[in-house]
Amino acid sequence: MKKLLLLLGALIAMAGSALAQDAMKATTVTPDALVWKDNPAIPKGGQVAILLGDPTKAGEVVVQRVKFPANYKVPPHTHPGVETITVISGSAGFGMGVKFDAKGEVSKAGSFYALPAKHAHYVWTTNEEVILQVQAIGPWGIDYVNPADDPRKK
Repeated sequence: MKKLLLLLGALIAMAGSALAQDAMKATTVTPDALVWKDNPAIPKGGQVAILLGDPTKAGEVVVQRVKFPANYKVPPHTHPGVETITVISGSAGFGMGVKFDAKGEVSKAGSFYALPAKHAHYVWTTNEEVILQVQAIGPWGIDYVNPADDPRKK
């Protein structure tokens, strides 16, 4: 009976995965087709372009580009799920922890980060604009360690 239940569970999992894969459409996005929008969840000046998915939908693959101007910072925050980040252009500093400290190495284009769910981190730029690519599974969001840092509450 246990073997039958395990087999049934595996078949359901594979069918669900196949259905999710069938729901995804082939997508091509060229850099000149990006639609940059202000995002009230990050400090003023930062912008986001969604390449794939809907960040509000559970289980949906989300790929977005995030553009930060020169001399910008995102205070310590967490995300509800796993996040992967690739620096597309420019150089950005990535710090880990609940206290902002813009010291340390700045990562150049091509650098990659993988962060677990609810892992406190922060970001800063120096004298140039930065574009990051962020991948996650929805629903996607940002929670600031210090609620006073949340630009949605200002």
